[in-house]
Amino acid sequence: MTIKEQGRDFIIKFTFNPRLVNAVKALPERRFNYHDKSWSVPIEHREEIEKFARRYNFDISGKPEMVVPELPPLPDLGIHIPLKRPLYPYQRQGVAYAIQKKRLIIGDQPGLGKTGQAIAALIGGEVNGEKAFPALVICPSSLKINWQREFALWSDKRAIILNDKVKTSWPLYLSSGMADVVIVNYESLRKYFIQEIMMATDGSFRLKDITFRNSITAFKSVIIDESHRVRNTGTQIAKFVKGVCIGKDYVIALTGTPVINKPKDLISQLGIINRLNELGGWKGFVTRYCSGETEASNLKELNYKLSTTCFVRRDKKDVLKDLPDKIRQEVICEIDNRKEYTEAENDLINYLVKWKNATDEQIEKAIRGEVMVRINILKNISARGKINDVCEYIDDILESGEKLVLFGHLQEVLKKIAGKYGPRAVMITGEVSQKDRQHNVDRFQKDPECQLAVCSIKAAGVGLTLTASSRVAFIEQWWTAADHDQAEDRVHRIGQKDSVTATYFLGRDTIDEKVHEIVESKRGIAKQVTGSNEEIPVDTLRAFAELMLKNRSNG
Repeated sequence: MTIKEQGRDFIIKFTFNPRLVNAVKALPERRFNYHDKSWSVPIEHREEIEKFARRYNFDISGKPEMVVPELPPLPDLGIHIPLKRPLYPYQRQGVAYAIQKKRLIIGDQPGLGKTGQAIAALIGGEVNGEKAFPALVICPSSLKINWQREFALWSDKRAIILNDKVKTSWPLYLSSGMADVVIVNYESLRKYFIQEIMMATDGSFRLKDITFRNSITAFKSVIIDESHRVRNTGTQIAKFVKGVCIGKDYVIALTGTPVINKPKDLISQLGIINRLNELGGWKGFVTRYCSGETEASNLKELNYKLSTTCFVRRDKKDVLKDLPDKIRQEVICEIDNRKEYTEAENDLINYLVKWKNATDEQIEKAIRGEVMVRINILKNISARGKINDVCEYIDDILESGEKLVLFGHLQEVLKKIAGKYGPRAVMITGEVSQKDRQHNVDRFQKDPECQLAVCSIKAAGVGLTLTASSRVAFIEQWWTAADHDQAEDRVHRIGQKDSVTATYFLGRDTIDEKVHEIVESKRGIAKQVTGSNEEIPVDTLRAFAELMLKNRSNG
């Protein structure tokens, strides 16, 4: 079942089928070719042919697929970019490519540092004398705090998050030099940047029907994180993002999953970075690269044209020599149960005051008593408040085709997350029998359809091999670095072929940040590494209490 463009005609060929014969006869100016039992339709009727091909799953092509030459190497970074962190060699090449292309998609596999490359590219553009700031970052809501933090970690650029406190004043932050970067989530674009929409009677509208606020002209560049979220041209958010990006010299889209289903997923993203016309425009792209039964054609040619125009992607296996064996990163979340958390935190702090100057013996008794109950309540509230953000992260990892091992402690949280992903997830916790636990491990290791292992830090933190994944994440933490190391090493062990990324989800201004700060400061201390994993070390709990009380007095 093929349709080929030949001279001034489309030539349609298929095995005899009465239904298809009747459909072809409905095409304008069709004629039957007896010599090869094919049908011809003049190329003037391209639109009708494309509709016919899509409806009946024909592979449509014009010229034969080009002979694809070898991709040229990525450029080297020839300028010094003032950054607080060094770039890996492959990241330097990615930054050089981004500075060269300016409007592009960085499609590196998750975990390879797209955020740092985007930040470095904008600063590199500035080094080259180009205007890249003020910059706008559009990202999922769960990543706003993380982007603000990443700008501070990589550079001296000051980033603010759009919220109601700065709803009208944020342009003053930019004009006065108090901020260089503005961060907004997809869902808030309309709130902050749209002045008016002229909707049709059915509620629909086009890009030209949107009036944007003049304030968007302040931005010289735009970073679009997780850009696969705007892969559907028909959505309101895709139109908003497209409008905000018009006229910007630097538009950098970041996604580990640029194509989730079919090449059509690229159309909106290419349109937003103003590169679609270089790949044939909408009609040419669809005809050339979205034809046939699978709606995917001439893919090697597409990859070549993308890579030489506006797209870069590296897999972990391609850059493994540049990566450390293990990478740790923190993602700061905004918990969605803040009121409940604040009440429990105040209760804990008031209780801690009572034994601020207690002896070690008294603290040991307190650990086994009411104070530990109050601390666990606070940790549990924070864990529940992070579920939505963590699930957003899981969605992106699973959509990219990777597997993930998620560690936590609270059964309520672990069950809720595992339940959300159904047959794609297995549980490895203390409530699972030894027999079922091993079955779940085997399934995670061998079944490509099983992508998520939801594990208890204590029950699955030792002895198991989960090397089918190179990504491990923590929705909750324990009190010693040794416990975290043991959990990370379920994937970082013999049989692992990739660099391992360990992600810690920390609630902003919560017990998570305090525990993480203390535990990480003690990482590598022999007492922590070799001590008991069953109890919280007294010195750790004392440090925690002192930090809680210090924060209260500073506040």
